[in-house]
Amino acid sequence: MTDSVSNSDATAAPAGEKINLLGLPEAKLVAFFETLGEKRFRAAQVLKWIHQLGVDNFDEMTNISKALREKLKSQCEIRAPEVLRQLDSTDGTRKFLIRVTGGSVVETVFIPDGERGTLCVSSQVGCSLDCSFCATGKQGFNRDLSAAEIIAQVWIAAKSFGQLAPNGPRKVTNVVMMGMGEPLMNFDNVVDAMNLMMHDNAYGISKRRVTLSTSGVVPQLDRLREYTDACLAISLHAPNDELRNELVPINKKYPIAMLLDSAKRYIESLPDTHRKITIEYTLIDHVNDRPEHARQLAELLRDVPVKINLIPFNPFNLSNYKRVSNNAMRRFQDILMQEGYITTVRTTRGDDIDAACGQLAGEVNDITKRSQRYKAQFSQAEPVTIVTQ
Repeated sequence: MTDSVSNSDATAAPAGEKINLLGLPEAKLVAFFETLGEKRFRAAQVLKWIHQLGVDNFDEMTNISKALREKLKSQCEIRAPEVLRQLDSTDGTRKFLIRVTGGSVVETVFIPDGERGTLCVSSQVGCSLDCSFCATGKQGFNRDLSAAEIIAQVWIAAKSFGQLAPNGPRKVTNVVMMGMGEPLMNFDNVVDAMNLMMHDNAYGISKRRVTLSTSGVVPQLDRLREYTDACLAISLHAPNDELRNELVPINKKYPIAMLLDSAKRYIESLPDTHRKITIEYTLIDHVNDRPEHARQLAELLRDVPVKINLIPFNPFNLSNYKRVSNNAMRRFQDILMQEGYITTVRTTRGDDIDAACGQLAGEVNDITKRSQRYKAQFSQAEPVTIVTQ
């Protein structure tokens, strides 16, 4: 398995800019130190200082010679984006609004659950895929996040809980690439960031506790097994192509059968033979929540090693969809469980700070003008109802 996509950005930065070491995984750090004539072990030392101790000042790296520290200061930096606000929910959820280069704001959410703390990380400024039930898509798209901007979300959250202090509590135990953006549309930077999350000299999070969620960029999913063995989640949301074409437009290019075949190839490539694909299914009132949809989903996934996570739709501005009723949600879950599927319902968390699943919007300097079109159309839009009797 390849540790890093390429080393091309490890040894150079744009003219007048310093190399930001925050986003470099070990392979790229090794390549960088080799250009300085330094030994490979310097990479491990710097990784630990940055990601285990939260250090962003080279003078604090006391096991590195003063001469090398001066060289690093002249060529490099350790720079995280600015945290505009930290919002804390009454249920313990914590949301960070982070301003990235260019002025846009992305969102990162920490969700506590007993001994487990899951961080939902963004991969893009906005999203180009425009799924109909997702607030991020309505904001349009600006650009991919750099590897430094992705891993900085883990760094910022961990520091906020004192996790990077000596003997600090391990609060961030799980990471899901389920925030703003489609991770596989930003393949190289996401892979580099995930490798840092799982690296023993960085955050040391188990490969079973780092999950990439995709709406179905099949060519990139087919590449993924060459670079990581993280867990996989499929953002499915419909049991047939006709309905999924409406909810997840990329399905028109990569339909369900093609997506599931690719997901099976990924999971079968992992050395851990007991791993399952997580199927994410957002239940929307009278759109995809009927018993017939549940039965179709059960049949669709019959030969796929999956567990199913049902997500109640969380309302947001610019959407006329409605939250599924509790009765419809339980009925949908019961049908799937009777068919033999492990089926859980995701508890809505952070609703009071707009941190629930599907609500992350941030502030996107939209280069697509999509957000303007949605705002103009919304007042005239009618609720969408797609019901199979």
